[in-house]
Amino acid sequence: MEAAAASLSGSNIFHRNYRFSRSIIRSRYIASGSRYFSNSDLNTQNHSVFKGPNLSNVQIQKRNLRLQTNCALGVCTFPENVMESHHSHVVEEKLGVLLLNLGGPETLNDVQPFLYNLFADPDIIRLPRLLRFLQRPLAKLISVLRAPKSKEGYAAIGGGSPLRKITDEQADALRMALEAKNVRANVYVGMRYWFPFTEEAIEQIKRDRITKLVVLPLYPQFSISTTGSSIRVLQRIFKGDAYLSRLPVSVILSWYQRQGYINSMADLIEKELGKFAKPEEVMIFFSAHGVPVSYVEEAGDPYKDQMEECIYLIMQELKARGIGNDHTLAYQSRVGPVQWLKPYTDEVLVEIGQKGVKSLLAVPISFVSEHIETLEEIDMEYKHLALESGIKNWGRVPALGCNSLFISDLADAVVEALPLAKALSASTENDEEAEYDPLRYLVKMFFGSILAFLLLLTPRVVLAFRNSLF
Repeated sequence: MEAAAASLSGSNIFHRNYRFSRSIIRSRYIASGSRYFSNSDLNTQNHSVFKGPNLSNVQIQKRNLRLQTNCALGVCTFPENVMESHHSHVVEEKLGVLLLNLGGPETLNDVQPFLYNLFADPDIIRLPRLLRFLQRPLAKLISVLRAPKSKEGYAAIGGGSPLRKITDEQADALRMALEAKNVRANVYVGMRYWFPFTEEAIEQIKRDRITKLVVLPLYPQFSISTTGSSIRVLQRIFKGDAYLSRLPVSVILSWYQRQGYINSMADLIEKELGKFAKPEEVMIFFSAHGVPVSYVEEAGDPYKDQMEECIYLIMQELKARGIGNDHTLAYQSRVGPVQWLKPYTDEVLVEIGQKGVKSLLAVPISFVSEHIETLEEIDMEYKHLALESGIKNWGRVPALGCNSLFISDLADAVVEALPLAKALSASTENDEEAEYDPLRYLVKMFFGSILAFLLLLTPRVVLAFRNSLF
């Protein structure tokens, strides 16, 4: 995540139902290829999403599906019960593609408000219901405390994040790739935590009178903290808007299994391996952005399973090319006292250095654009740690950026998703709204305030806050 944080295979597309509601993070589900396996007792048939060799190295749990929107392999389309048939005949078809990304501060003055937006997201800091009214005050406190250190990181890479510039370039490249496939579409960029915000992109989509929209998050693997959070923003925006609720939409939930993406990553790895004096001795070190363990074990986030499968597929492609290097996966960018997915990147680097590994190629696997996690955390912090730990030869695979094969494959994903677009129905009240009880809310506020007061006045918090101000 910036400063903190399935495959569409042609004919192998099938339809499922899925409701994007807050149950996406409360229910237990495992997704692979964007098929969400829930604990629902509804009887729906399980299907294997894998092609090619048996994935014996990846444990994929299959669960039953409880879905209420049409879902394809990697694509979710919203229910078609509002869009009238005359819409497509009267209005000239105008296609739109919305690229979703995290966003990042463009100047050092943007760092603290960017961090506030990040930590104010309930999908980033998941508080118990009793304490949810503290989301914004807590985000303010954390952003103030973290801003000085984060500013140092952004200063080291030029004073701001390059993410917006790169994403705009990817949008232009995708538009041209679609034109080469005889598909004319407007491509928009919507950031979750900084400009241009998703809300701004949606307003432009409305002004342009787009008649069919494909939503493409620039996260290869699905997580409730990335794609899931952005989808809920769209859900909120669409909910009360007559135009948007009638707009046919397809959401590409994840695309880490697409062969174009796998080949693009394998190409980059193969190229960087060739720069070492002894390529066969290089350990391939995949570093992915971490998420708290609770997201996976309690909320059912499919991110870990998808990440492991993604790496398996890349290594299979490399083996097919005669590249059989050792490899490992670790997770970076953990924040706070909670347990995050292990193993941790910094700890693994020390361990493999102590074991005698001399050549290492770092692969930022969950990032398709250069930003602070690649340019500062990997290129500076982790490189320094690796060299200190005994590794002599260091290399790093660049992010995909505007790699032509990668962009062309994203264009194919969009083309495959277009026929599946359907209108978003008016959302029903979520469980929290339906269960609202004023008396119960006041009781929670009272006791929650007492608990918050006690927590915030602990000496450690007071000292940290005072040090951040003076």
